[in-house]
Amino acid sequence: MFRGFFVKTISFVGYTVQYGCIAHCAFEYIGEFVSCSGPSMEPTITNHDVVFSERASRHLCRIQKGDIVIAKSPFDPKMNICKRVMGLEGDKVCTSGPSDIFKTHTYVPRGHVWLEGDNLRNSTDSRSYGPIPYALIRGRVCLKMWPPHNFGVLAESPNDGRIL
Repeated sequence: MFRGFFVKTISFVGYTVQYGCIAHCAFEYIGEFVSCSGPSMEPTITNHDVVFSERASRHLCRIQKGDIVIAKSPFDPKMNICKRVMGLEGDKVCTSGPSDIFKTHTYVPRGHVWLEGDNLRNSTDSRSYGPIPYALIRGRVCLKMWPPHNFGVLAESPNDGRIL
């Protein structure tokens, strides 16, 4: 009787480990669902929207300007941020805020990206903390999953036409 219980327990643990490894690989290399909070990406992504973040682009170095990414916060590594890529290494970007009279510029250093929220007046982004290392990017957002009436590919940046 004890032997049957022991075999069933070991079998259960084995299946749990196998499925755990499969889930880990899926979340690490394929993608994950992310619930976004805060106003920094409005109107593209609003508070409590759920998006799908794929990981292949990050591993293949295929992040481009205009992509929305999930990255580790440069201030708190336990927190993720959701921002739009506005500059890649070597690009000249505007570092001033939307209400600043005099515009300032900087170049994005090698191995870094410049991130900004779509809601420029209410976003803590690279204008505050500077360019972030490419290694902090966790994935590229490709679909809005929730709410159901907004399901689909994300819209272009409302700030594409801004003057640098």
